[in-house]
Amino acid sequence: MIRLIQKWLKAGVLEDGVVTISEMGTGQGAVISPLLANIYLHYVLDLYAERWRRREAAGDMIIVRYADDFIVGFQHESDAKRFLDALRERLAEFALSLHPEKTRLIEFGRYAAQNRKRRGLGKPETFNFLGFIFICGKSRRGGFLIKRKTRRDRMRAKLKAVSQEMRRRMHHSLPSVGKWLGHVVKGYFNYHAVPTNIRALRTFRDEIVRRWLPQPHILHPWPNRRFAVRHPRWEPYAGKLHVRICAGGAQQ
Repeated sequence: MIRLIQKWLKAGVLEDGVVTISEMGTGQGAVISPLLANIYLHYVLDLYAERWRRREAAGDMIIVRYADDFIVGFQHESDAKRFLDALRERLAEFALSLHPEKTRLIEFGRYAAQNRKRRGLGKPETFNFLGFIFICGKSRRGGFLIKRKTRRDRMRAKLKAVSQEMRRRMHHSLPSVGKWLGHVVKGYFNYHAVPTNIRALRTFRDEIVRRWLPQPHILHPWPNRRFAVRHPRWEPYAGKLHVRICAGGAQQ
């Protein structure tokens, strides 16, 4: 098993016909990368965070991790600051570091809006996680509600990918393309159809329909305009009087 893992790590990455072999980490997109990342981070992060919560945290603490993306929530701001400093030191011991642009300490939760309003600040900040934007919102009854919305950049990227695939399928039959588009929309809904995200779902579907299905338009004129003939018809009996139409043709 170790020999196979070593071969995976040394396989390299093929980009534009050139194979690049890195001496550190796993290849981006490699089959083994998610598995190795989960094994590595289970010890480096998961077990460490659980131990820190039991021994160091003064209040409630929760951590949610998917692959190398994770969110940590704290009841007290002091716990959040101490854990952030401790986590940087912990990751450095294993040749890892936090992403400088994705790592933030924000005020979020049930009392974030009223606390910030009391201090003269604006609305609570939002954060991105697994393709969604998380927002401090309110329910219809006025209670606290975490709202999730699809990230716009992710939606644009998906629509761009669909557009490229449609060009590749331009010579396929209409039923097959329509069936494929149906699978695309259904697959998108299977992941993004979470509560409070109905508007984004409708936007995605409407974009699919607008880009590749014709919009309804009135093409034919009203009857009084359509039959306003100003010139004689081309038929042989056009312009003749007392023409009677029957099943067999025209008679005088």
